[in-house]
Amino acid sequence: MKIIIIGAGEVGFHIAQRLSEENQDVVIIEKDPIKIREVQNVIDVQAILGSGTNPSALIEAGIKQSDMLVAATDSDESNLIACLYAQYLTDYITKIARVKNSDYMKHSEIFNQDFLNIDLIINPQSEMVSSMLRLIEVPEASEVIDFAEGKIKLIGITIKDNSPLVGRKLSSFTDFEHVFLVGVIVRGEKVIIPGGCDTIQPNDLIYCVIHKENIANIFRLMNVREEGLGRIIIIGGGETGLALATSLDATTINTKIIEKDGQRCLELAEKLKRVVVLNGDGTDREFLLEENIADVDIMVVITGDDENNVLISLLGKALGAKKTVTRIGNLSYIPLISAIGIDTVVSPRLSAIRAILQFIRKGKVICVAPLKGEGAEAIELEALETSDIVNIPLSRIKFPKEAIIGAIVRGKEVIIPRGHNMIKPHDHLIIFALKGAIQKIQKLFTVKLEYF
Repeated sequence: MKIIIIGAGEVGFHIAQRLSEENQDVVIIEKDPIKIREVQNVIDVQAILGSGTNPSALIEAGIKQSDMLVAATDSDESNLIACLYAQYLTDYITKIARVKNSDYMKHSEIFNQDFLNIDLIINPQSEMVSSMLRLIEVPEASEVIDFAEGKIKLIGITIKDNSPLVGRKLSSFTDFEHVFLVGVIVRGEKVIIPGGCDTIQPNDLIYCVIHKENIANIFRLMNVREEGLGRIIIIGGGETGLALATSLDATTINTKIIEKDGQRCLELAEKLKRVVVLNGDGTDREFLLEENIADVDIMVVITGDDENNVLISLLGKALGAKKTVTRIGNLSYIPLISAIGIDTVVSPRLSAIRAILQFIRKGKVICVAPLKGEGAEAIELEALETSDIVNIPLSRIKFPKEAIIGAIVRGKEVIIPRGHNMIKPHDHLIIFALKGAIQKIQKLFTVKLEYF
């Protein structure tokens, strides 16, 4: 597949890097010569200095011979114009555009086949709000990802020192082998696809695949408190803060939103009914104490300033907030966050990368979710009846050591697999794989299953 990526910012760069590692034919168009040099030094792709809104640059990149265009600059207008020119220059190309301004999303008719004919619009704000709402649904988790239309949950949980799981081998979980499966262990900077002999240690971040109905069981096993959400505080009343508050406005959760701009507070108050709007500064310790931050179940910090978000989250944790959810725009910060005591990170750029990768790996791939930044992936895909891996026990399949099948979804049935289980045609599989194994998975499934 030949893919043209417009923009070598963090989103474009990371997508190009990932696709290059999978031996896709990638061309990047970028107007900043410094970014072009960075791409050429780090990634094995063709890099063209120019603008994606210039038809000549698109032609030089080979637009007429390309299968897909990904417009991922920081300018919505540039992304839309690039797609418009691509539509003019060739009839046979899939177009993806990153669109940050929510006002465009209110007029979705401009993206349809009669005008721009864009195949996928990625709005990082809506993707990020969806991630935060999933976290609120399962407040004990540090990350929650839906598979199989929500029937399967991938839950990230940090193991505390007093957890009954500490020191236990995964093979010892025989009483729960049909309830959940540990697909990934993150230990410091190391990402592990575990086997039965692996042992859980304090401070491990484990990713478990579990049926939605069994979530309570896994938290009981870990002696994790199961309390209803009482209070949520949102720090930052921008567009993302408003979108999250609007979703919570329809619930019975006691929610407050704090914004330091007085005029913006008035605008928020007009649009929200139940959510309380407060004019204040999230970095003000006394203000947070007055708002009884120690009684807050979840503190969501989503101002537009990464450094401020980190500072406010650390302050909130120090004052007793039970959990923090922190917006981080700069992807290079993410590996450092857990080391300094912040619970959960949401990133508009990472949300955009997830959505774009999922669409690029179309066909029988249903969902793709990078884990631990990008160290591993969870992939949902459909098994085809033409494959040699169907109707034989999993123990006989030569699967990469760096990957594991976490769940099989067969109609309404969810199977946490063991060696004797078999894959049937049209089953949905949840697969965990380290970054280095993605190409092996691709090669394994390309020949028989045509997943990618």
